[in-house]
Amino acid sequence: MGKILVFIFDAMADYEVTFITHLLGTSGGKEIITIAYEDKIIKSRSGFMYKPARLVTEVLDEDVDGLIIGGGWYGDTRPELIQLINSLNSKNKLIAGICGAGTVFLAKSGILNNVRYTTPAVKWTENHIKVFGEKDPFPRENFVKARVVKDSNIITAQGTAFIDFAIEIYDWFNLFEDQEEKDEFVKIIKGL
Repeated sequence: MGKILVFIFDAMADYEVTFITHLLGTSGGKEIITIAYEDKIIKSRSGFMYKPARLVTEVLDEDVDGLIIGGGWYGDTRPELIQLINSLNSKNKLIAGICGAGTVFLAKSGILNNVRYTTPAVKWTENHIKVFGEKDPFPRENFVKARVVKDSNIITAQGTAFIDFAIEIYDWFNLFEDQEEKDEFVKIIKGL
């Protein structure tokens, strides 16, 4: 059983990561470990309350299969999260970010510099500057206008593409028996 870290933070868009954590934790056989900067109750945008299982500083050397970061307007970028992202990337572990915060953290770590990615932060607006900082961290030449982008061990997605995001992460771990099973799953989940 592998471990998947999920970074949680105040006002996170929890719906963007609950489907994939459900899939990985049930049929995927992965242990889901919520992590945060501090040991305190996190209130998501939906109003659900979460308590991190571990701190980011406690998992820097943990043997894990990947990291998932959801979206939201949360700009507290601390060195320990950047260190964790870069460490996992150097080991070719899954790193998945969705929507605002998820993709911004990946951009700020520098791991999007050599891969294709997507983000809803198509333009660095005044609102982005207020929350995430002055400098646009995205290597815009690598941006792809798509719902979800998988490049190497990095998966990025638009916030509205949380189902596609989940499917690509599940597929990255080779949890579908074959392409036919993946296609059938997509049909069922998307109602096609």
